[in-house]
Amino acid sequence: MANVLFIKANGLPAERSVSVKLYEEFLKNYTASNAGDTITELDLFQADLPYYDATMMSGLYKESIGETLTQDEARLAKVANSYLEQFLAADKVVMAFPLWNFSIPAQFLTYLFYLNQAGKTFKYTSEGPVGLVTNKEVVLLNARGGVYSDGPMANWEMSLNYVKNILTHFGITNPQTVIVEGHNAAPDQAQDLIAAGVEKAAALANKF
Repeated sequence: MANVLFIKANGLPAERSVSVKLYEEFLKNYTASNAGDTITELDLFQADLPYYDATMMSGLYKESIGETLTQDEARLAKVANSYLEQFLAADKVVMAFPLWNFSIPAQFLTYLFYLNQAGKTFKYTSEGPVGLVTNKEVVLLNARGGVYSDGPMANWEMSLNYVKNILTHFGITNPQTVIVEGHNAAPDQAQDLIAAGVEKAAALANKF
């Protein structure tokens, strides 16, 4: 039995979102193939995600060095830590997210900021930061309407690359990916591109 965390970082319905289509297909097939696992769904567009602001930063810092927190600092540090603890407790994590404006949705960025804590997901050393999360399996389900895998827009892709870099920083260096791209740029091919991605998501779910 595994503890599996499914993270949905898109608030649109499936009929308007390819990343949500991938999420729902993966979840359906994984659940059918792994009935004994504990599955937790986290919808970042429904979650309580206060901004990672100066008060939260101060609270997390004070907590790490054993100083007394103000009431607001303690409240916000508790929010960040609750999501971090949930992430760390998972054996497997599935993240579904789009490329919006060349990056990731603000809710997902805020969530990843919560996870990025020295001494918990990484540590500083004389040779640079070292990840502390090395025993977690991760799948990334990403959709982008243009083509970013190669060609003139490749350097503009800051959604999948950003998430993969953050995970590497945590020590997770081999996430599996399902990517659907180009469906907005080539509407005549969109149905086939999306169908192929959904099929890949289902196949990966059944062996993840």
